[in-house]
Amino acid sequence: MTKYLITLLSLVLFINSCSANDKEGKMGSTKEVKLTTTMDSISYALGVNLGTQLSQDSIIPNIDAIAMGISDAINSKVKMNEEARQMVIQTLIAQIQEKEQARQEAEMAKLKEAAPKNLADGKKFLEENKKKSGVQVTASGLQYKIINPGNSKKPKASDEVTVHYKGTLIDNSVFDSSYERNQPATFPLNGVIPGWTEGLQLIGEGGKIILYIPSDLGYGENGMGNAIPPNSVLIFEVELQKVGK
Repeated sequence: MTKYLITLLSLVLFINSCSANDKEGKMGSTKEVKLTTTMDSISYALGVNLGTQLSQDSIIPNIDAIAMGISDAINSKVKMNEEARQMVIQTLIAQIQEKEQARQEAEMAKLKEAAPKNLADGKKFLEENKKKSGVQVTASGLQYKIINPGNSKKPKASDEVTVHYKGTLIDNSVFDSSYERNQPATFPLNGVIPGWTEGLQLIGEGGKIILYIPSDLGYGENGMGNAIPPNSVLIFEVELQKVGK
């Protein structure tokens, strides 16, 4: 919706800034137009931007009416006053918001339906994973494997840490990665999920650890948006680059 409004605003600004170069009012044609001038290309690009966003919002406009509106605005022959225009645009925005809310609710319902299966799959994964070489389990149920213990400078929960990490689900799909952003993350260790707070205190600065985090030490039955479904076990490969500021 925001993109649509920005595109619409850009179009309005374009109309307002144009001189009346097309006084004959021939802008309503939908026939093939050769893009021979810079303004031809600008006009076409604006049309593509608006059409793309309308299409993404499942709105099929009357293209001739849009063209007539542009032509009328440039030629000062507008058939609707500002109040009427605002009313129909607000109606459109309300429809877009309603569709978006319905889409989000449908996605959330789908995720919640999968929650029991995710919980069962996660428990099965952790039962098998803890038997693997090098994997250890804490009293909380956190599983971990130390790749590099690092030095003696271990973080406390109250410390700030700088890390590089990759997060995956048990199906190996990546939901977050500082490596992909080419930018390590810095945050207070007590400001993240419990599995991270506990797990990173097990290694020192310069160390690397793999964390296998049960859902109750992660994002639980709520998950996190579309990236992390409810009741998901999370797997993090984490390099502890720095402890403290």
